[in-house]
Amino acid sequence: MLDLSKYISPGDGVWWSQLGAEPEPLVHALLDQLDEIEPIRAFVGITWNERLLQDLRPSLGLVSYGALGGLRSIKEAGRLSVIPCNYSSLPRLFAAGRLPSDVGLVQVSPPDSNGLCSLGIGVDYVADAIAHTRTLIAEINARMPPTSGTPRIPLSRFSAVVETDRPLTNAPRYKVGDVERQIARHVATLVEDRDTIQVGVGVLPEAVMEALTSHRDLGFHSGTVSEGILDLVDCGAVTGAFKEINRGKIVTGSAQGGAKLYNRIHELPIEFKPASYTHSSQVLGNLRSFVSINSAIEVDLTGQVGSEIRRGVYVGAVGGQADFSRAGASTGARSIIALRSTWHGESNIKPALESGVVTTPRSDIDFLVTEYGVAELRGCDVDERVRRIANIAAPEHRDQLAQSIAKR
Repeated sequence: MLDLSKYISPGDGVWWSQLGAEPEPLVHALLDQLDEIEPIRAFVGITWNERLLQDLRPSLGLVSYGALGGLRSIKEAGRLSVIPCNYSSLPRLFAAGRLPSDVGLVQVSPPDSNGLCSLGIGVDYVADAIAHTRTLIAEINARMPPTSGTPRIPLSRFSAVVETDRPLTNAPRYKVGDVERQIARHVATLVEDRDTIQVGVGVLPEAVMEALTSHRDLGFHSGTVSEGILDLVDCGAVTGAFKEINRGKIVTGSAQGGAKLYNRIHELPIEFKPASYTHSSQVLGNLRSFVSINSAIEVDLTGQVGSEIRRGVYVGAVGGQADFSRAGASTGARSIIALRSTWHGESNIKPALESGVVTTPRSDIDFLVTEYGVAELRGCDVDERVRRIANIAAPEHRDQLAQSIAKR
C-alpha cells in the first residue's frame, strides 16, 4: 500500500477527481491511513464511493460545490460543507486557495510513448486545480481511455503513482417514466436543427436526449456527457457540423455512464475541456445557437428557479445551471428550465420559492416546461409570467395558485 504520510501532512487540503474518474484506490488508502495524518480537509464533486459514504471520520472534513450523488446522505448527516458557487467559479477558487489544494488525487490513462498521461473522462475542475496544487498522486488505470482537448500530464509531475487495471465506476441508471417523456417531448419542440445544446444531469436530461433523435446536425457543449449521447451520434442527430466554434466536436468536461459509453469514448468526436473553458462566459458567448436545458426542484410564479434545497435539506447544487442559462438567454438562442409539475403530491410551481434560495434568476429563463405544456417567458412582464406559469402547473393545484395570484 502506498504510504500517503510521505506526501500528505496533518492539516493539508486534499482534492480528488469526481464521477467515474474518482481514484478510489487512493481515496481508500487515505481513509485507511487517516489516523496517521489527520486532520484533513477534502474537496470532491460527485461521488458514488460507498466506502467513503460509510467510513467518513470526524477528522476528514468534506467540502463540495453541491450535495450530488452520494454526498446527499453526507450532507443530511451534517458532515458536508457546501459552497454555493457557479461551476465557472471553481477555477478561480482553486487559484485563490479558497478550496483545498495542497494535494491532488487523480486517475489517469497509462502514459504514451512520450511519458504523458491523459486525464481521460475526468477533466472538468481537475485540469484547473492541478496548476495550483503542490503534490499530485496518480492512479494509472489501464482502462482509463486517453482523451483529447486538454494538455497531457508528464509522469514527472506525479510525486507517486499506483497502477491498476479496473473498470471505471458506473453511474447510477436513471429510470425514465411517462411524465419525463412528456416533458421531454415539449422540450424537443423548442430545439431547432443545428442548435448547440447543453443538458444537465438526471432523469429529465436523459429523457430530453431520447426525444431529440429526430433532430439533425445538433451541436453539443455541456459540463458532462452521458450514455444518451451515443444514440444521438449514431442516428445523426448530433454532428456539430454547424457549431460556431469546436466545429464537429462534442465538448464536455467529464463523462458519466457505464462500460457502453466508456468503451466508445475513443471513437467519438469528443474533446474533454476544463471548467475554465466549458463554463466560460467568453467561450459560450461565441455559440450564438446555444440552447441550455436544465431541470429544477421548484420554480415560483415569476420564473425564479430553485435547484438546491427541498424541504429544508440541501439535495442539489448551483453547478453550471446559472452559467449555461445566462448564456442561453443572453448570447445564445434560448434557455429552458424543465421540471415535473409535482413531487409527492406537492406542486413544484409555488407562489414563492419554498427554500427562499434562488439558483437561477428569472431574467435568465426564456421557457419553462412541465408535462402540461410550455410557458414562454421572454419579453413578458411579471403579471403575464405569473399567468403563463400557472397555466402549466398541475390542474389540481391551479386553484390554489390562482388564489395567490389574486392576493398579488
